[in-house]
Amino acid sequence: MDIQSAGSILNEKAARKEPSIYTSMILTGIVAAVFIVMLHLDAGAARLSAIYLGYLSAMLVLLVYSSFRQVRCNPYSYNIIFYRGFILFFLILLLSSIRYCIGIFRVPDAFSSYDIIWFISDSAITYLYMSFSAVVVFSVWLIVSNICLIRHEGKRLVNVLGILLAILMTGGLLILLWFSTRPPIDIPKSLQFFVNLILNLGAVLYLYFECMLIGALIAVVSVAHYQPEPDQDFIIILGCRIRKDGTPTPLLRGRIDRAIGFYLMQKEETGHAPYFVTSGGQGQDEVTSESTSMKAYLLEKGIPEDQIIEEDRSENTYQNMLFSKEKILAVKPDAKVAYSTTNYHVFRSGLYARRVRMDAVGMGQPTRWWFWANATVRECVGLLTDNRRLQALILGSFLGISFGITWLSFQ
Repeated sequence: MDIQSAGSILNEKAARKEPSIYTSMILTGIVAAVFIVMLHLDAGAARLSAIYLGYLSAMLVLLVYSSFRQVRCNPYSYNIIFYRGFILFFLILLLSSIRYCIGIFRVPDAFSSYDIIWFISDSAITYLYMSFSAVVVFSVWLIVSNICLIRHEGKRLVNVLGILLAILMTGGLLILLWFSTRPPIDIPKSLQFFVNLILNLGAVLYLYFECMLIGALIAVVSVAHYQPEPDQDFIIILGCRIRKDGTPTPLLRGRIDRAIGFYLMQKEETGHAPYFVTSGGQGQDEVTSESTSMKAYLLEKGIPEDQIIEEDRSENTYQNMLFSKEKILAVKPDAKVAYSTTNYHVFRSGLYARRVRMDAVGMGQPTRWWFWANATVRECVGLLTDNRRLQALILGSFLGISFGITWLSFQ
């Protein structure tokens, strides 16, 4: 997707054009209401199957359309995670439902309305079965990359998070699938309802976070290789920890070198030299601020001092963007802005830039694959904990729908 033409710092017009994530929730609510009415009227399995297939198709089209439109408006949006994560879910659900519904269409008298309800109530489990191989491959990749990371970086808790996540993902999936193949027999109907309810809710909870993790991974990877247009006025360099002697770590040097490379390229092509904004405060165990460390490195590389603006108050990425914006506005309110960071950090940084209402385009510095894997997973987990209210709303809706379908299937 082309987002190379960054706009001004405030881009109200683009923000108003963004698709709403609530559209899919409204569509789901309308279809659920129609489904309940049709079920009450005993419309038959064939009509209910047609409604269900129509809903899955409409949701798939809506999510694909919203994803492309969101990228054009704002590629650093939390909504992209939802759109891209659940495209796969609805695609798998649609493909698995077509064959079953065709059987209903051929012999409608052989099925009751509640047969389709039972089929829908098992949709979460069906998705988990079909995604099992992908989860195993992903888990193996995490474990292998973490072993390589430990060999290079040493044994630290942060370096084994990928292994822990792989164990949780694979173990949780195996437990759910094991119980789904061993339904209880010879127990009261009320107890069987609660057993199925717990299984269905557990499956929905698992698939939700699986889809959101997939969406976050796609979002992080998709913006990692963007290249801003060579017409930028400022390049923000996002800081990270520095060495004990005050010099940049290899990770931070990579970010600075990426910014310098773009600076030289733009200056050669257009003659316009952007300002550097070195953004990063001083930690309690650091001898100087990250900003000062980056400035010294830039000076060593021959960058003129009057082309460097220091921002030395920030303590995290959000503050990097907020305080850098203040520095930029003081010089040129309608500036075009780019930022340089590590490839796995581009998406989240862009998300924070938009939160402070700054339309900035990111450029990412590559890292070694074994470091990238663990860092990207940490970044994705961080993204999923950023917007808790929206997470709770969407997940609550999924769990509520699962509860309602399970209840209907036992009537």
